[in-house]
Amino acid sequence: MSRHPFRLAPLVIAFALSLVLCSPLARAQQRHASTAAANVPTPQSMLGFAPGDDRTIADWAQIRAYFARLDAASDRVRVETIGQSTEGRPLIVAYISAPENIRNLARYQEIQRKLADPRLVRDDAERERLIHDGKMVVAVSCSIHSTEIVASQMALRLAYDLATAQDEETRQILQNVILLLIPSPNPDGIQIVADWYRKTLSTPYEGSDPPELYHHYAGHDDNRDWFMLNLTETQAVTRLFWQQWFPEVVYDIHQQGQTGSRFFVPPFFDPPNPNIAPLLLREVGLIGHKIAADEEAAGMQGVITNALYDTWWHGGFRTAPYFHNSVGILTEAASAKIMTPLPVTKEQLEHSSTRGMDSALPKFPTTNFPDPWPGGKWRPRDIMKLELIAVHSVLSLASNYRERYLRNFYALGRNALNSEAGSLTYLIEAGQGKDENVAKLVGALVAQGVEVQRLERELHVRDYEQILAGSSPPAREAPANSYIVFLSQPYAANVRALFERQVYPNRLTANGEAERPYDVAGWTLPMQLGLEAPLVYVTEPAAQRRLTLIRDENDVRRDLGLPLRQGTRSPLANPITRPVRLALYKSWTASMDEGWTRYVFDTFNVPYQTLLDKDVRAGNLRAHYDVIVLPSLRMREIMEGNPAGRYPAEFTGGIGDAGVEALRRFVEAGGTLVCFDASSELAIKQFKLPLRNVLEGLKSSEFYCPGSILRLTVDTNAPLAHGFGRDVDAYFINSSAFDVTGDGGGRVHTVARYADKDVLRSGWLLGEKYLAGKIALAEVSLGQGRVVLFGFRPQHRAQTWGTFLFIWDAISKQ
Repeated sequence: MSRHPFRLAPLVIAFALSLVLCSPLARAQQRHASTAAANVPTPQSMLGFAPGDDRTIADWAQIRAYFARLDAASDRVRVETIGQSTEGRPLIVAYISAPENIRNLARYQEIQRKLADPRLVRDDAERERLIHDGKMVVAVSCSIHSTEIVASQMALRLAYDLATAQDEETRQILQNVILLLIPSPNPDGIQIVADWYRKTLSTPYEGSDPPELYHHYAGHDDNRDWFMLNLTETQAVTRLFWQQWFPEVVYDIHQQGQTGSRFFVPPFFDPPNPNIAPLLLREVGLIGHKIAADEEAAGMQGVITNALYDTWWHGGFRTAPYFHNSVGILTEAASAKIMTPLPVTKEQLEHSSTRGMDSALPKFPTTNFPDPWPGGKWRPRDIMKLELIAVHSVLSLASNYRERYLRNFYALGRNALNSEAGSLTYLIEAGQGKDENVAKLVGALVAQGVEVQRLERELHVRDYEQILAGSSPPAREAPANSYIVFLSQPYAANVRALFERQVYPNRLTANGEAERPYDVAGWTLPMQLGLEAPLVYVTEPAAQRRLTLIRDENDVRRDLGLPLRQGTRSPLANPITRPVRLALYKSWTASMDEGWTRYVFDTFNVPYQTLLDKDVRAGNLRAHYDVIVLPSLRMREIMEGNPAGRYPAEFTGGIGDAGVEALRRFVEAGGTLVCFDASSELAIKQFKLPLRNVLEGLKSSEFYCPGSILRLTVDTNAPLAHGFGRDVDAYFINSSAFDVTGDGGGRVHTVARYADKDVLRSGWLLGEKYLAGKIALAEVSLGQGRVVLFGFRPQHRAQTWGTFLFIWDAISKQ
């Protein structure tokens, strides 16, 4: 027996446990728990249907009402409002855990704060106490993309199950884990989709997406805002995560197309971002394979790993955690038609391919796709089952390995406090003349937990890139009131990922075509904001530095003499220098570029009117407007809009030939038509302007630039370049470059060109020769008016503050 003591341990534990469970106190606790669970309402009792039932949908008001009932009925659940949506709806989180944990949330929040920042931990003994006492914090977010609706419905079922289950495994999970369940970080979108779905039930349009953005400004791009923090929703969740709770795991639940794999889980596809700690990549893979194995064990087919979605890009819900020392998980279930089942044929599966798989029904099983789904009817309930299994997998791992996760989380933060980096900092130098841009940059950094400090007196610094190159640059003076961001801080990975230049690997397919990244390839934040922020080495020792920690954006605005932010109204002044009757075209194809343009106008308090297809077709535009802006939309999308039969007639048809003629007459009568990126095609081809897009028709093996920052050379004497220097960084996302043809009408004035060489600043550019020296921004006269053609996105996702001034100049010029 002494040689095998471990064999007796389970029996001893089981016997002891049976004595405890048979005690009068234990029996009383069980009776109390059963009674409490019986008082918790089921979702069906409130909704009149079970979440996930075919052709039913719970809207945001119903979801919120159910969570409020759970909060009142269960001591395992506490619901908190963490902010408001863009349209004013409450944004909620449900804390779900054991009753004793719920009663002591403040204590566990403080433990998390210390584990996230090892500088707050006195010694090894305190670290061990924190790890021993702490709980695993797991955040689960549902349906940020609101047409991917099932997860928000699943959240009701998940919360009920955790609030009522009495099995030992659930009790252990609740004891070891604090779940932060976000039913949706996009309440407005949930309501929009639910209203549209109910309106179109039993019509030919049942199961279609709404013909409007399902976030007021961003639509699908609401999950592209996690470092810029433009939206109120991302601001609220960021505050919850990186200033209050510091979760070890963040799980973001999505849906994908209808005819691909049934369920994607990590590990992700290559390439990974070099700033993600290798340990985090392994932890992502571990959780993903656990999910996949549990799905297989439950008989779920069509689960794929290591495909399509990569970890290169920063700005998503599940990617931002990597740069905060947390594990980010994404799953993507195949979609139904909102909440309507649909048949999926074998042929559809055989012709659906993506990165990491040739088809969703391969001829032979593969390691990353061992059990393909053969086709059949696909229901919302199938999606819900996949998601419930996946959440349980995450929670069970978090519970069983609580101490290990907490220890690794602490270690990642400690490792970032590198003494060798103690004098390395990014310098946002005072006196750049772009105070609003500086305030935006510093405010966004501080909001996501990055430490930024202001110099109270001068510091001497040396250029670190020159040092790395082997030279010995002279020390120079960084002036007082500059801002510095040291690399020795817990979120150093976040600092590097936002400030450094991205160099995306040159990834080509077997036939030489460019392999498309999941999102964009480059996003360097100071470049997008038009600011200089070099990495420098501070020569003074720490004791001689006089620094003040910045707490929020208003600290910076006060320092710079800018109006302070109060409430939800933007303090930014209208930059348009003359009275302008401005209109922004809005297509029923739900253009995100249109939404972001509205956001920029609203943020800078620029008055405008929305121009719909019917308004354009009606003509007589010059009588009402001086300037019309077309967001980035292809010519066909503007002219044809949604096809007939997909939506009711009022949402189809585009502007048509009549609308094109109305726009031409508007310009010829003295109006200004401003075309962003893809919409330049309509003006060039339909107005027969003497320009052509030199990139049109090129294969991706010849030219490819998916979301990157490029260098422009600007004619500083041009009226549309007022306030710019010779070199400007601009955002290019499979955009345009122009050449003068000599054919057609109008006189062309070139405002900016892509640089003659070294065009790429950050990201990936394949085929620079096709782009270098070509026109990036042009003004073309036509009749008494003019057309302004942007080859790039001057307002891309409202991140590109460095090129906003081009927009104001284009609108303001007489």
